Amino acid sequence: MTMKAEAAMPEPLRDWLQEVQAAKQVARAHGYRRTVTNTRESWDLITRRFVTEIPPIEWILDEIIPGPDYRVPARVYDPQPEEALPVALFVHGGGHVSGSVSLYDPIARKLALASSHIIVAIDYRLAPECPYPAQLKDTLASAKRVFPLLDRLGLRYKPRLSLIGDSGGGALCATVAHLSQFEPGLELAAQALIYPSLDYSLSQPSVHENAEGYLLERDRVQWMFDAYLQNAENRRAVSPLFMELTSDFPPTLVITAGFCPLRDEGQVYAERLNKQGIPVEAINFPGMVHGFLNLERLVPDASAQAYAYVGRFLTETAFAKEPPLSRTTASGSRSLR
Repeated sequence: MTMKAEAAMPEPLRDWLQEVQAAKQVARAHGYRRTVTNTRESWDLITRRFVTEIPPIEWILDEIIPGPDYRVPARVYDPQPEEALPVALFVHGGGHVSGSVSLYDPIARKLALASSHIIVAIDYRLAPECPYPAQLKDTLASAKRVFPLLDRLGLRYKPRLSLIGDSGGGALCATVAHLSQFEPGLELAAQALIYPSLDYSLSQPSVHENAEGYLLERDRVQWMFDAYLQNAENRRAVSPLFMELTSDFPPTLVITAGFCPLRDEGQVYAERLNKQGIPVEAINFPGMVHGFLNLERLVPDASAQAYAYVGRFLTETAFAKEPPLSRTTASGSRSLR
């Protein structure tokens, strides 16, 4: 780890990352091999260790969203059932291989409270058992059928749909946002992407700059992409970073982390949207690593800020007739319009 990283990072995060690196060296010396099972277990253990605050939500129910070839489990969070709130589909992270509605339940609750939105979190199928495009099909089907689900449940809601996704869930949201430009009947109010994966070709400099030592490492990213893209897909063509943009693209928030290998693709994505005249806000957390919402006890201030940014952005865009004004964030990162 560089001195620059040590100077910028909060001390609890820096110390924990050093412990992780030492544990990895010991494991490798004893013949450790990455598998789907231990990849899922490790992300589960990390998240449950560091995300311990579970705020109450007034109304929660598990349901099913019927897709074309899969019935997608979903959990609905309504923080104010007496009011009609806008809606956000939450697509969890995990590199297309890990994660679940259960694991991300505390994060979904905090998003609901921060944004005053009904949150619908989905348990899409995971790779490698279900490779591309199964997860994308589940996310698109859920976006198209979320309002009928809420009608069936008898919930009050405002028919304004946003997307929220972190990491691999951000990739799925960004791809659905692209498809929504050409999908009759699917209109998105906004999307909020949290350290999203947007370039399956791994072409940006931060992939190499932050390749090791910052929790998410380049070889692990490559392994996850290989598990997801199993059929010789053109990785550039299926990357949201390079997909077509039109004036129908939704306003977008992109949150990146300074020591994340995916940092640059998030920032390049925001710049590309800005050049196309699409309302976009880019916020970088310079001292953070990928997945920092799952490390909340180590970085409580950054986590609280991220929830506040997402909540404010969705609130501003849910009914905005004009795109929100550009601004400079507290961390000094650029916001783009």
